[in-house]
Amino acid sequence: MTAKFSKIKIFWWCGSFLALLFFCLIFSRYLIAQIIPDLAGAGGDEDAVNEEINSLNQNLGTRRQEIEELKRQAEIYRQKIAQERSEAFTLKSQLSILNTQIAKMKIEIKVKQQEIELTRLDISETERKIAGLQKNIAYKKQQISEILRLVYQNDEKSYLEILLMNDSLSEFFNAAKYVENLHAGLHDKLADLKQNKEELDSNVLSLQEKQKVLENQKSDLEDQKYKLEQRQLVKKQLLDDTQESERRFKDQLTGLRSDQEAINSEIVDMEKRLRAKLAEQEEAKALSNLKNQKFIWPVPQNTITAYFHDPNYPYRYIFEHPAVDIRAAQGTEVSAAATGYVAKAKRDTNCRGAYAYVMLIHADGLSTVYGHLSRINVNEGDLVLQGQQIGLSGAMPGTCGAGRLTTGPHLHFEVRMNGIPTDPLNYLP
Repeated sequence: MTAKFSKIKIFWWCGSFLALLFFCLIFSRYLIAQIIPDLAGAGGDEDAVNEEINSLNQNLGTRRQEIEELKRQAEIYRQKIAQERSEAFTLKSQLSILNTQIAKMKIEIKVKQQEIELTRLDISETERKIAGLQKNIAYKKQQISEILRLVYQNDEKSYLEILLMNDSLSEFFNAAKYVENLHAGLHDKLADLKQNKEELDSNVLSLQEKQKVLENQKSDLEDQKYKLEQRQLVKKQLLDDTQESERRFKDQLTGLRSDQEAINSEIVDMEKRLRAKLAEQEEAKALSNLKNQKFIWPVPQNTITAYFHDPNYPYRYIFEHPAVDIRAAQGTEVSAAATGYVAKAKRDTNCRGAYAYVMLIHADGLSTVYGHLSRINVNEGDLVLQGQQIGLSGAMPGTCGAGRLTTGPHLHFEVRMNGIPTDPLNYLP
């Protein structure tokens, strides 16, 4: 009887031990879940953020489709311009080209506006991601702080102390398991925190890049609007000058081409004369000592409104553009791109709106021309140093030194090699 009772007692204690052990494991997990909850509390906010991001993504997709359609329309206009240029050279054909160019530019402006909106939406999406990550990081830091507090409290107790503090082996295993779970929970939360921090840093960098893209897009949009205004002004000038008469158009064309040929001949002739004169004097040695000069921008680096031999140059029907036009406000200081001698200082006497320019000759057979100057501060034969002011920019239609072929303030800048125009961008930094 006693033996039977002992066996029953042993089975009872074993069963109780297993039941307690199971209960303790469940209870420890429950306890940690209460102390170190998952992000369930923040789940509602996270779902809302995700919903906003999904909505933004849909909007982004729609914008991209609209941009592709606008680009397709712009390409149609580009092809039409190419076809119109191959047709007979008349006032009608020039007006048609200008109208098509204006329509194309309006489409391109819409593309830029859509791209700006697309980037703004992209930035909004990234900002929402950053806000969500920052909230997660703050929440997990709070969790880790609580775990560390509990770990510290339990780490002060040895396993012997835990054993002595508990009445049974089951309670000891429960307490030990609790401590083990605390350390595992701490490890998991630290890993999550590290991952969130890396993701946050990546999104912050992405946001900065997108903000730079947005600023560039805004600048490009302003440039496009400026070019559209120029093209519309060219059309107005053409209509005002010709009064829609083919005969007047032909007369104007002949006169303008003659003016351009005269300016070019004058530049070439003056360069040859000055180089020959310098060769007979000590100044030739000074030039030879300035070989391989690196050029600088004659005005603060800005938008190029017309490139060298630009196919979209509004006055291309008169002459091939031999320069780059650099956007510059009326009256901007113009500096020598390199040290050289003044070969020509063509002023607009009495400010009648004639074309005013300065030409400098440099070493290595190079020369530079600065056109549409509203004021000239140097004289022929002067030695000017790189960066020295030679005058002020102009080109506002009807103003001093602007000339007839201009639509707005800028600097006309040429680089010539042995008198022949070459692309200035190959020499500028």
